[in-house]
Order: sequence, then C-alpha cells, then structure tokens
Amino acid sequence: MSDKQPFLTDIKTLRERARKHIEQGAVTEGYNADRTQVIELLNAALATEIVCTLRYKRHYYMADGLNASIAAEEFLEHAQQEQQHADWLAERIVQLGGAPNFSPEGLQSRSHAEYVEGETLKDMVREDLIAERIAIDSYREIASYLGDKDPTTRRIMEEILAQEEEHADDMAAILEAL
Repeated sequence: MSDKQPFLTDIKTLRERARKHIEQGAVTEGYNADRTQVIELLNAALATEIVCTLRYKRHYYMADGLNASIAAEEFLEHAQQEQQHADWLAERIVQLGGAPNFSPEGLQSRSHAEYVEGETLKDMVREDLIAERIAIDSYREIASYLGDKDPTTRRIMEEILAQEEEHADDMAAILEAL
C-alpha cells in the first residue's frame, strides 16, 4: 500500500489551514458553497418550518369530529418535528456565520409554504398535505443545489426532507380515510 493518498490533503497542509481564520469556526478554506446564498436558503427553510409548526399547532387545537383524535395526534407530532427542523436550521445558520431570522415580520413571505387555517378537519389535512408537498420539492432542490459544496447542510436538508415525506404520507392516509 502506498504512503500517499492522492484524494486526501496532506496532514501538514490541513494543520496549517486549520490555524488560519479560526474565528470562522466550522467554516474552513475547504468550504465551497456561497455562504451568503446558503444562509438565505436556510432562512427561507427556517421560515417554512416556523409557519408549518404554527399551522400544525392550530390544527391540533382545532381538530374536531369523529376522526379528530387520530388527526390531532399526527398534527401534534408533526408540529414537534417541524419545530425540531427549525432548530436544526437555526443551528446550522449560526455555524455558517449567519443569523437565523425568527422575526414574525415577513414570516409568510419568506416561507415556501402558506399558513392556511382550514375550516374543516378535511380542509386542515389537505392544507397540511399541500404544505408538505411544497417543502418536499423545495428541500429536494436545496439539497441538489448544495451537492458536494456543503455536505453538512445537504445532509441536514435530506434528513428534514425524509421526515417531510413521512408527514406527507401520514396526511395522505388521513385524507383518504376522511
């Protein structure tokens, strides 16, 4: 076996690079994405997750009717997971040297998904399914955009994407049962 590993930067260079610009924390010279753009995308995803958390919480409290208990349980679980997604996104924004935008001012316009209350249980489930489908497409595009330029953020987006797909499946099953 050869001592040289052509795909890996030599350890001396890695050590030298690590000592430069240490105030940038996790962002090293090897970071290849446009940080400003990534932070902007993450803040839009953060707004989406906040809007979805709020919508699911409202639906949890407003669920009414014969099938309400099953739907309400899902609404609450999804609200908690959407909040977790928001926390992951905010944490990553800070790691990249940005500031998470939690301002309620303009929250709707920054969000990919809409906040639609829904009149009936069926309306609520339908709106949640629509919002999940929007998140799925936009998060897939973000993950694809990131590619190999920012594998950590891509992995976070893929993890969130997987849960959004589960949420969509849950909402589709409930909608079908209504």
